Amino acid sequence: MDEERSPLRQLNEKPACHEPAEKSALSKLPVPSVKRPLPGKEQSAGQNNLRQPAKKRLLDQSDDKAPPNKRKMVSASVVGFKPRPPVMSQRPAVNPVYKTSAATVAGGPSRGAMKKPVAATSKPEAPSGGGAASRRPGWDLKGKMSDMQMKVSSYQEQVRNTKTQNRELREEAERARRELESLREEHSALLNKMSDVQSKVTSYQEQIQTISQENQGLRERGDRAQRELEGLTLEHSALLNKMRAYEMENQELSSLKRTLEMDLSRERALSAQRLQEVRELTQSNAEQTDKLHQGEMERRALHNTLLELKGNIRVFCRVRPLLDGGQQQSSFEIQPQDKTIVLVKTEESHIGKEKELHKYPFKFDHVFPPQCSQQQVFSEISLLVQSALDGYNVCSFAYGQTGSGKTYTMEGPDVLAGEEMGMIPRAVQQIFQAACKLREQGWEYQFTASFLEIYNETIRDLLVSNKTPKKMDYEIKRASPTADIRVTNLKYIPVSSEEEVLVLIKLAKQNRSTARTQVNDVSSRSHSVFQLRIEGKNAARDVSCNSILSLVDLAGSERVQKSQSTGDRLKEMKSINASLTNLGLVFSALASKDGFVPYRNCKLTYLLQDCLGGNSKTLMFVNISPEIESFSESLNSLRFASKVNECVIGTATANRK
Repeated sequence: MDEERSPLRQLNEKPACHEPAEKSALSKLPVPSVKRPLPGKEQSAGQNNLRQPAKKRLLDQSDDKAPPNKRKMVSASVVGFKPRPPVMSQRPAVNPVYKTSAATVAGGPSRGAMKKPVAATSKPEAPSGGGAASRRPGWDLKGKMSDMQMKVSSYQEQVRNTKTQNRELREEAERARRELESLREEHSALLNKMSDVQSKVTSYQEQIQTISQENQGLRERGDRAQRELEGLTLEHSALLNKMRAYEMENQELSSLKRTLEMDLSRERALSAQRLQEVRELTQSNAEQTDKLHQGEMERRALHNTLLELKGNIRVFCRVRPLLDGGQQQSSFEIQPQDKTIVLVKTEESHIGKEKELHKYPFKFDHVFPPQCSQQQVFSEISLLVQSALDGYNVCSFAYGQTGSGKTYTMEGPDVLAGEEMGMIPRAVQQIFQAACKLREQGWEYQFTASFLEIYNETIRDLLVSNKTPKKMDYEIKRASPTADIRVTNLKYIPVSSEEEVLVLIKLAKQNRSTARTQVNDVSSRSHSVFQLRIEGKNAARDVSCNSILSLVDLAGSERVQKSQSTGDRLKEMKSINASLTNLGLVFSALASKDGFVPYRNCKLTYLLQDCLGGNSKTLMFVNISPEIESFSESLNSLRFASKVNECVIGTATANRK
């Protein structure tokens, strides 16, 4: 019995991984079915059999191929068995039904789960003897044992098939597991590789961005370098052109110098020859007299040229145009080539019967006719103004009778712009423009402006409002013999642009003393003095210079019978004429080279002491009126200017250190 039970023990000994499925299969032993298949469903059962897994079909086929006697024996052993009622909780399974025999079939497991076997029995066939089937009697133990062995063999076959399927499934699961692990490893490797690639891409992008920024910076630096190179090229070309211009100018000046030296040598030789001829021919006839006169004229011309080179005061004459509604114009002749003006007047003879024509010629450094513009006048003094930046003291003043155009010449109209600007704003404009150009050569300039008037021998500061309640005392003093003359308590305002100076000039014009007279509607009743102190320094060359640019508008001379001044106007006229008389005395002393020059007789000459007799380049404008009734005043002004033109004050030198 032990040997007979061994197959059953083998059924209970199952692998651990499939223990639940095999227990389920053994707990549900095949039960003969009393139900017959419905008509028409045999075909579907065959189709279902085709849908079963291949291994299950092999098991089914193995049952069909079993020997007939075994199938009959199984059927006979199962016929009398009472079927167990189906349980509702169990899932019914439909298995193929065989027509000839009822065999117990255990369904093979599919991929993933084991199907529950369902026993299907067919109606047993009748024995060949024709008798009805009967159960084995209780004493037929051998027959029962044979039936049980057949069942055990069938179950063992099923177990073997199940183990085979389980083994194949394990192998397939192992392969799937290995494939899954391989795929996981490959997936992890790909992820790592992708992470590396992404990090490399990020690094490359950062490198590309850095390189792009560096490239952009290099491009910008290249553009700046290109622009700097272009600017330096243009500057180099400009400097080359300027150098060529300087070289040409230097050559021209050298050539002019050689020509002048040759001319001077010839003139000296000719003068010596003429003088020798004059000494030898003093006793000659009248034919030689003309030659002697011509030589004398040439000698005088050379002498005047020599005086100009020594530094005599330059004098310009300007004739005012005839105003609208003016009276008859006096006769005068202007010879610009000879720089001569000739006043012509017809006067009665001493006995009163005949009219005589009188001519009064005057020769100056330049004569401007009435139609000359302000720009033409300033072009003649621009070189003199330029000398102020070179360290020379420069002084320019206007002299003449009242109404002759002195203020218009020096200051211009009230609007300090346009073609009618006077000498003062034009000189300031040129000074600042030239200083700006010299800044490129290393020169730095500082400017200080002052503007005053001398009214009735009293100094007034024109840059201080008249509404100021406190009256200041102004005195002219010199700190040391070598120092410049200054006025105490006077406002010296630092300026850095042309616009700032023009504002000060406009303020001074508003504060200056003017009044209406019979001769002039707006007559200046004081002498105005504008001074611009210039201090220049070139640190690179350790050179400095300082100078003073003085521009003076003198009050006009008047006659009482003509201006009909009374009261304050009469007092002003006396003070003006007295100061102009003292100015004439100073020029007379300078012309006669007296040891004493009366500079301190009036404040005007004391203030202009350095300009009149010191180290300065001086220019005088003599303005005359064209009206016939101003003939005598014009004649006096021209005579005074001619006397000034004969003065020699020495050659000016630059104030440099």
